[in-house]
This record gives sequence, structure tokens and C-alpha cells, in this order.
Amino acid sequence: MRELLQGLRLEIEGLVLPTGCAGCGRPLVRDRLCEACQEALRGPVPRRVRPSSLPAGLPRVHGSLVYRDEARAVLLAHKERGVLCLSGLLGELLARSVSAALRGTRPGEVALVPVPSSRRSVRRRGHDPTLRIARSAVRQLTLQGQPARVLPVLRQCRPVTDQAGLSAPERMANLRGALVACPGSARLFAGRRVVLVDDLLTTGASLVEAARAMRAEQGRAMRGGAVRRQAGTDGPGEAPLVAAVLAVRG
Repeated sequence: MRELLQGLRLEIEGLVLPTGCAGCGRPLVRDRLCEACQEALRGPVPRRVRPSSLPAGLPRVHGSLVYRDEARAVLLAHKERGVLCLSGLLGELLARSVSAALRGTRPGEVALVPVPSSRRSVRRRGHDPTLRIARSAVRQLTLQGQPARVLPVLRQCRPVTDQAGLSAPERMANLRGALVACPGSARLFAGRRVVLVDDLLTTGASLVEAARAMRAEQGRAMRGGAVRRQAGTDGPGEAPLVAAVLAVRG
């Protein structure tokens, strides 16, 4: 309900107040992103991206944007200011990164697993930005003929410190053991290609911890006989091998 009211408020403001482009601030009447910024965001081709220091346990990550200029402004507008209409374009860009990450893998349905926001952040923002963008990406993939679904199975199991201002080792320590996959969720991945998704790659700590949590749940399921590893496939007994993000911090 809170997300609905927030969206209605922004829509009404767009009808009666001049608004600026979320990317460059150029004055507009209704559209929250000018054509020049749309072209700038759609232009880069998704590629393999890495943080400056590669942490152990980081899956292969693909993304297209560098976190600066229009990309930074648009991601912040969607995440922090609740400009929810931007999720369509951001979902399109994430879908492209997902497709690039899966290039060369076996065919089959795709499961997008978003890195979760803390409940405190969701309450403060009024929405979960990565989950919303992941759902938009699934719609884009489906339109392209790629069966896909969002599986939001990761949860924070303990409080963490705000990552802003922390060094790479401090971020890793802050998040270590902070995520858990819902019990029994490993069964949902049978026959599906799993892609961890996040909005921004900085040090890789969030994706490393998400992959660890997924690996732990899949290991428990295999030991309990709930799932079996399928020979020759990226079966449910394996950790997620790929991830997709919107932007990497340059």
C-alpha cells in the first residue's frame, strides 16, 4: 500500500508540477528521463565486470554501466527518492546484463535471486529497489521469449552496519554470515539457471555473501536428500555461478 501511495503521489506531482530529468536535471513536463539520458544509459554493451580487488567467492558478474553521471543519478532517484517509473528502463538494462551473464549456458528457465535490502532500508525508502528492478527484468526477459521468474529467497539474519565509508575488508567482515536462504528454497532451483542480481557492484561483498548463503542452503538440501546434483548441469547442488548488476563503481 505504501508503494502504491508513493507512486500515486509522484504521478500527481508530474501532472501539475514541472519535473526535471532524473539523469541530468533538464526541465521536463512529464517524462522523468530525457532522450539524451536514455540513449546514454542504453548505449553501453553489458560486459564482464570486477571490483578493483577481486574477493574470493565472487561469481562471474556482468553489467553495463559505470556508476557516475546519468547512471548514478538515475539509480539514486529510483532507490532513494522513489521515482518508481524508472524501474522499467532499469529492468531493461538488468535483463541485458542477465542475458550476457548466461551466454553459452544450457537453455532453460532463469531464476533471478535479488540481493535483499535490510528491512530498515525498505521501510525508510518505501520499497525494495533491487526486487522491483528484478521483477521488471523478468518482464523484459519474458517478452524476449526467455522464461524467467524472481525468487526472493535471501533474507538478512542479523543486523549489519551501513556499508557507506567502509573499506573492502570491513565490508566483507560486516556482511559475513549476514544472509540466509529460506529453508527448502534449493528445490526451487532444480532445472533453472540461477542469477544473483544487485543494482551496484562496489567491492563484491554483497554478492560474495549472497553466493555463500545460496551455497549453504543447497549443501543442506543435498545432505538431506531433498535435491540431487544433476551430472553435467548447473544443478541445484551448485552455488550460483553468475551474477548481473546494473552498474559498477569506477
